[in-house]
Amino acid sequence: MQEYGVSIFHACPTKSALKKALKKNQITVNGTIASTATFITGGETIELSIPEETLRPKKKLIFQLKVIYEDEHLALIHKPAGILVSGNGFMTIANALDQNLKQSSQPDATLPRPIHRLDYATTGILLCGKTSSCIRALSKLFQDKLVQKTYFAIAIGQMEASGSITTPIDGKPSKSHFKVIESVPSERFGTLNLVKLSPETGRRHQLRKHLAGLGNPILGDKDYGQEGLILNGKGLYLHAHSIAFKHPVSKEPVTFASPLPEKFSKIFSSQGKF
Repeated sequence: MQEYGVSIFHACPTKSALKKALKKNQITVNGTIASTATFITGGETIELSIPEETLRPKKKLIFQLKVIYEDEHLALIHKPAGILVSGNGFMTIANALDQNLKQSSQPDATLPRPIHRLDYATTGILLCGKTSSCIRALSKLFQDKLVQKTYFAIAIGQMEASGSITTPIDGKPSKSHFKVIESVPSERFGTLNLVKLSPETGRRHQLRKHLAGLGNPILGDKDYGQEGLILNGKGLYLHAHSIAFKHPVSKEPVTFASPLPEKFSKIFSSQGKF
């Protein structure tokens, strides 16, 4: 049921959403409450019952977002620092999307939702789906590693000009590529580097952990920074700059970007090239 249901219910376009519906006893098979262990063999009557008041939040989150691109199927927004992408809290990007995006006119239009995550302190481009079919297709692109993301960070200390990091994270294979774009001397930090980052995998805090593991933590990283080299009050200098993928509907390759924050330009003169 957990695998099959994703393809039939517009209100549950992802496996996680379907699993939640199953846990809440909102799905029945031939009149019997289904579970993640329910097998579908064919010919069953499958019903999903979600209370209408749960489809949209009772309260509206008024939080203005910068929309980079939007069509009937998907949207890309700029995520500011200091807000979660999703979660149980009210103050999330997920809850703000409905107020910032136009409702799709497609038959399977649904509440817009983020397709991937960015850390609380990370800024940059975030991909969102506006229809059930597009959400499923975009999620599959991520699953199949057919989405290319580029980040920029400011890292502390002397670094190699470029390289790859393959240190496992939480016991799972992980890979990130880096290239130093520019370096400047710093009285407090020795050297600051503008680094272009291309992750091949999507582990939690991957780029932050990988750079910290090299001995080059990201400026402003309070979790993985080195004692005495923590910059307070300026936020984390990690930005999701661009994303490239094949549009699920037009099938055309597309690339979108979010300009680097102004705080980067105060350190590096060349940041305006990106």
